[in-house]
Amino acid sequence: MASDLKPTTMFEGTIGKLDIRLGKVLSAELEPSAPKRSYRLKIDFGKYGVRTSVGRFTGHTPEELTGQQVLGVLNFGPRQIGEVQSDVLVLGIQFRGADSGEATPLIPLLEGKLGSKVF
Repeated sequence: MASDLKPTTMFEGTIGKLDIRLGKVLSAELEPSAPKRSYRLKIDFGKYGVRTSVGRFTGHTPEELTGQQVLGVLNFGPRQIGEVQSDVLVLGIQFRGADSGEATPLIPLLEGKLGSKVF
């Protein structure tokens, strides 16, 4: 078993506090004001509205990301990235072979209802 696992914790005190919901990427475009190469994503979370996220998903083309369903944390405070206020964190994993911080988004196997809660 891997030895770099973090200590055991309780759901209610950790991930249970996060509001993770399903959204659909409406658009993806390079964000020139970001300090590192990043996209500005417009994401529809259904009844929770359209939110903006700036993220380092540039291992994908804008066309690959547009229309994709993604998972986002809706209850983190907004974060200023360059000239854009990023108000949702899109969950992802390290893009294989890319620089640290470059990511590929977590996506569901099947299309779900926008705004659905992740559990």
